[in-house]
Amino acid sequence: MADRRIEGQEITVKILAIEASGLTAGCAVVCDGKLIGDYNIQYQKTHSQTLVPMLDELKRMTELDLSTLDAIAITEGPGSFTGLRIGAATAKGIALVLDKPILPVPTVDSLAFNLFGTQDLVCPIMDARRHQVYTGIYEERDKPVRLREQCAVSVEELAQDLNERGREVIFLGDGVPVYQSVLDELLKVPHRYAPGHLAMQRAASTAVLAGLLYEEQGERCLVSSDDFRPEYLRKSQAERQKEEAQLQGRMASLAAGRLIRDLEAEGRKSER
Repeated sequence: MADRRIEGQEITVKILAIEASGLTAGCAVVCDGKLIGDYNIQYQKTHSQTLVPMLDELKRMTELDLSTLDAIAITEGPGSFTGLRIGAATAKGIALVLDKPILPVPTVDSLAFNLFGTQDLVCPIMDARRHQVYTGIYEERDKPVRLREQCAVSVEELAQDLNERGREVIFLGDGVPVYQSVLDELLKVPHRYAPGHLAMQRAASTAVLAGLLYEEQGERCLVSSDDFRPEYLRKSQAERQKEEAQLQGRMASLAAGRLIRDLEAEGRKSER
């Protein structure tokens, strides 16, 4: 797909964004940075139940002609393994049918963009289980500026990093209710927590940030539906359990091999 931007000529850029990386399912449409529609749900249903009906409703209410889209934006991760896979499958399916590219947006960047305009550090935290969070540390300028790349770390390591920076920090994300008491105990810097309407992933933030990325990078930020892969940052529990089982199996095989060799050696000794 050739770059559509032509010097001296205004080009309309329309992006459909899909959010499924955390507890919230959402979709949004932006046209030249203007938010046309935004639909978010966080209520007792799985993303597989909500995403497609939400997309249909958004399309109907905004009278969206899907053929006019320039890209499908999707939060690429990190986040819920199941949510990321559902979001990726939905985005890839739409992109494939429409022959449109995908614009990946890092989940933690999108979360940080919720707090655009603050003078304090922004620290999104998503519960990664095993006493870890998916996180990053940001300053807000025209868009989130990373001071620490998105990563999976312990809450203790994150608190130490923030204490060393010595600046006031705002937290948001689904990790807040899980680790707020721990953070309150560990942090020596002033800190606070985003209000409910800004605390979770929002498709609108993903959509507008995707538009900024496209404006800045052009089609360098786009990938084909075949090439897009979620960014998990670490292996899923099922993958870890499989590897542990394989390791235990190899160790058992080695132990059995040693036992057989020892028995054979004992047999040879007794024959003498």
